[in-house]
Amino acid sequence: MIAGDACRNCRHRNGYSIVELLVVLAIVCILLASAVPVFQHFIQGQRLRTASNALFMAVNLARSEAIHRGRRVDLVPLDNMDWKHGWLVFIDENNNQRPDSHETVLHTHAVKIADLQITPRFTDSKVQYVAYSGTGRSHGNAGRQVAQSGHWLLELGPYKRKVVINFLGRPRTCDPLKDKISC
Repeated sequence: MIAGDACRNCRHRNGYSIVELLVVLAIVCILLASAVPVFQHFIQGQRLRTASNALFMAVNLARSEAIHRGRRVDLVPLDNMDWKHGWLVFIDENNNQRPDSHETVLHTHAVKIADLQITPRFTDSKVQYVAYSGTGRSHGNAGRQVAQSGHWLLELGPYKRKVVINFLGRPRTCDPLKDKISC
Protein backbone atom coordinates (compact mmCIF):
# COMPACT_ATOMS: atom_id res chain seq x y z
CA MET A 1 0.00 0.00 0.00
CA ILE A 2 2.81 2.33 0.56
CA ALA A 3 3.83 2.11 -3.06
CA GLY A 4 0.26 2.84 -4.18
CA ASP A 5 -0.02 5.83 -1.87
CA ALA A 6 3.23 7.24 -3.24
CA CYS A 7 1.95 6.98 -6.79
CA ARG A 8 -1.25 8.81 -5.93
CA ASN A 9 0.82 11.78 -4.88
CA CYS A 10 2.93 11.65 -8.09
CA ARG A 11 2.16 14.24 -10.66
CA HIS A 12 2.57 13.29 -14.29
CA ARG A 13 3.40 16.17 -16.53
CA ASN A 14 2.59 15.91 -20.23
CA GLY A 15 4.31 19.11 -21.44
CA TYR A 16 6.75 21.88 -20.71
CA SER A 17 6.22 24.91 -18.57
CA ILE A 18 6.22 28.39 -20.07
CA VAL A 19 9.47 29.18 -18.27
CA GLU A 20 11.21 26.18 -19.86
CA LEU A 21 9.96 27.19 -23.32
CA LEU A 22 11.16 30.78 -22.86
CA VAL A 23 14.62 29.62 -21.79
CA VAL A 24 14.93 27.38 -24.87
CA LEU A 25 13.65 30.19 -27.10
CA ALA A 26 16.21 32.63 -25.63
CA ILE A 27 19.05 30.17 -26.24
CA VAL A 28 17.95 29.62 -29.87
CA CYS A 29 17.73 33.39 -30.44
CA ILE A 30 21.24 33.95 -29.07
CA LEU A 31 22.66 31.19 -31.28
CA LEU A 32 20.92 32.55 -34.39
CA ALA A 33 22.03 36.12 -33.67
CA SER A 34 25.65 35.02 -33.49
CA ALA A 35 25.40 32.83 -36.63
CA VAL A 36 23.72 35.33 -39.01
CA PRO A 37 26.78 37.59 -39.62
CA VAL A 38 28.97 34.55 -40.29
CA PHE A 39 26.40 33.21 -42.71
CA GLN A 40 26.17 36.58 -44.51
CA HIS A 41 29.96 36.60 -45.02
CA PHE A 42 29.76 33.06 -46.34
CA ILE A 43 27.08 34.11 -48.84
CA GLN A 44 29.18 37.10 -49.97
CA GLY A 45 32.16 34.84 -50.59
CA GLN A 46 30.04 32.41 -52.61
CA ARG A 47 28.52 35.22 -54.69
CA LEU A 48 31.96 36.62 -55.46
CA ARG A 49 33.28 33.19 -56.49
CA THR A 50 30.25 32.68 -58.72
CA ALA A 51 30.73 36.07 -60.43
CA SER A 52 34.48 35.51 -60.95
CA ASN A 53 33.87 32.02 -62.34
CA ALA A 54 31.24 33.40 -64.74
CA LEU A 55 33.68 36.07 -65.98
CA PHE A 56 36.42 33.43 -66.30
CA MET A 57 34.05 31.27 -68.34
CA ALA A 58 33.19 34.22 -70.60
CA VAL A 59 36.89 34.87 -71.26
CA ASN A 60 37.41 31.20 -72.12
CA LEU A 61 34.35 31.25 -74.36
CA ALA A 62 35.54 34.35 -76.23
CA ARG A 63 38.98 32.81 -76.75
CA SER A 64 37.71 29.39 -77.84
CA GLU A 65 35.11 30.88 -80.21
CA ALA A 66 37.76 33.12 -81.80
CA ILE A 67 39.95 30.06 -82.40
CA HIS A 68 37.01 27.96 -83.61
CA ARG A 69 35.69 30.61 -86.00
CA GLY A 70 39.09 31.97 -87.02
CA ARG A 71 37.95 35.56 -86.48
CA ARG A 72 37.78 38.33 -83.92
CA VAL A 73 35.57 37.79 -80.86
CA ASP A 74 35.17 40.47 -78.17
CA LEU A 75 34.28 40.43 -74.50
CA VAL A 76 32.78 43.78 -73.45
CA PRO A 77 30.85 45.16 -70.46
CA LEU A 78 27.05 45.20 -70.80
CA ASP A 79 26.85 48.76 -69.55
CA ASN A 80 29.16 50.87 -71.76
CA MET A 81 32.10 51.11 -69.36
CA ASP A 82 30.94 49.35 -66.19
CA TRP A 83 31.61 45.63 -65.77
CA LYS A 84 29.63 45.26 -62.53
CA HIS A 85 26.33 44.97 -64.44
CA GLY A 86 27.58 42.11 -66.61
CA TRP A 87 29.29 41.34 -69.91
CA LEU A 88 28.72 39.90 -73.33
CA VAL A 89 30.70 37.93 -75.89
CA PHE A 90 30.10 38.65 -79.58
CA ILE A 91 31.67 38.52 -83.03
CA ASP A 92 32.88 42.06 -83.68
CA GLU A 93 32.86 42.36 -87.46
CA ASN A 94 33.50 46.11 -87.65
CA ASN A 95 35.94 46.41 -84.67
CA ASN A 96 33.88 49.02 -82.82
CA GLN A 97 33.74 47.06 -79.52
CA ARG A 98 29.92 47.29 -79.38
CA PRO A 99 27.48 44.66 -80.68
CA ASP A 100 25.57 46.01 -83.66
CA SER A 101 22.29 44.56 -84.90
CA HIS A 102 23.98 42.49 -87.64
CA GLU A 103 26.66 41.01 -85.33
CA THR A 104 26.29 37.66 -83.60
CA VAL A 105 26.05 37.72 -79.79
CA LEU A 106 27.41 34.44 -78.42
CA HIS A 107 26.85 34.91 -74.70
CA THR A 108 25.33 37.47 -72.34
CA HIS A 109 25.70 37.46 -68.57
CA ALA A 110 23.88 39.98 -66.36
CA VAL A 111 25.19 40.43 -62.83
CA LYS A 112 22.68 41.31 -60.11
CA ILE A 113 24.88 41.40 -57.02
CA ALA A 114 24.53 44.54 -54.93
CA ASP A 115 27.82 46.20 -53.90
CA LEU A 116 29.93 44.14 -56.33
CA GLN A 117 32.86 46.15 -57.67
CA ILE A 118 34.73 45.06 -60.81
CA THR A 119 37.84 47.03 -61.69
CA PRO A 120 39.65 46.26 -64.95
CA ARG A 121 43.42 46.84 -65.23
CA PHE A 122 44.90 46.07 -68.64
CA THR A 123 48.05 46.99 -70.55
CA ASP A 124 45.97 49.37 -72.66
CA SER A 125 44.16 51.25 -69.89
CA LYS A 126 41.87 53.06 -72.37
CA VAL A 127 40.37 49.80 -73.54
CA GLN A 128 37.33 48.47 -71.68
CA TYR A 129 37.14 45.21 -73.60
CA VAL A 130 39.20 42.16 -74.48
CA ALA A 131 39.39 41.05 -78.10
CA TYR A 132 40.66 37.68 -79.27
CA SER A 133 41.98 37.02 -82.76
CA GLY A 134 41.57 33.75 -84.61
CA THR A 135 44.88 32.55 -83.12
CA GLY A 136 43.49 32.80 -79.58
CA ARG A 137 45.67 35.74 -78.58
CA SER A 138 44.21 38.79 -76.92
CA HIS A 139 44.81 42.23 -78.40
CA GLY A 140 43.72 45.81 -77.96
CA ASN A 141 43.19 48.82 -80.21
CA ALA A 142 46.87 49.12 -81.11
CA GLY A 143 46.58 46.07 -83.38
CA ARG A 144 46.70 42.31 -83.39
CA GLN A 145 50.43 42.25 -82.70
CA VAL A 146 50.07 44.09 -79.39
CA ALA A 147 48.77 41.78 -76.65
CA GLN A 148 46.13 42.88 -74.19
CA SER A 149 47.01 41.45 -70.78
CA GLY A 150 45.91 42.36 -67.28
CA HIS A 151 43.12 41.49 -64.89
CA TRP A 152 39.71 42.26 -63.47
CA LEU A 153 39.60 42.73 -59.70
CA LEU A 154 36.25 41.67 -58.25
CA GLU A 155 35.45 42.86 -54.72
CA LEU A 156 32.46 42.15 -52.50
CA GLY A 157 32.63 42.95 -48.79
CA PRO A 158 35.91 41.68 -47.35
CA TYR A 159 36.49 39.28 -50.27
CA LYS A 160 38.51 39.75 -53.46
CA ARG A 161 39.08 37.65 -56.60
CA LYS A 162 40.99 38.31 -59.78
CA VAL A 163 40.50 37.03 -63.30
CA VAL A 164 43.93 37.38 -64.90
CA ILE A 165 44.73 37.28 -68.62
CA ASN A 166 48.39 36.62 -69.42
CA PHE A 167 50.41 37.86 -72.40
CA LEU A 168 49.19 34.95 -74.56
CA GLY A 169 45.54 35.57 -73.68
CA ARG A 170 45.11 32.64 -71.30
CA PRO A 171 42.88 33.36 -68.31
CA ARG A 172 43.15 32.15 -64.71
CA THR A 173 41.52 33.08 -61.41
CA CYS A 174 43.21 33.76 -58.10
CA ASP A 175 42.57 35.15 -54.63
CA PRO A 176 44.78 38.20 -53.93
CA LEU A 177 44.18 37.87 -50.18
CA LYS A 178 45.61 34.33 -50.09
CA ASP A 179 48.17 34.44 -52.91
CA LYS A 180 49.74 37.89 -52.73
CA ILE A 181 52.83 37.04 -54.81
CA SER A 182 51.47 35.52 -58.03
CA CYS A 183 48.05 37.16 -57.97
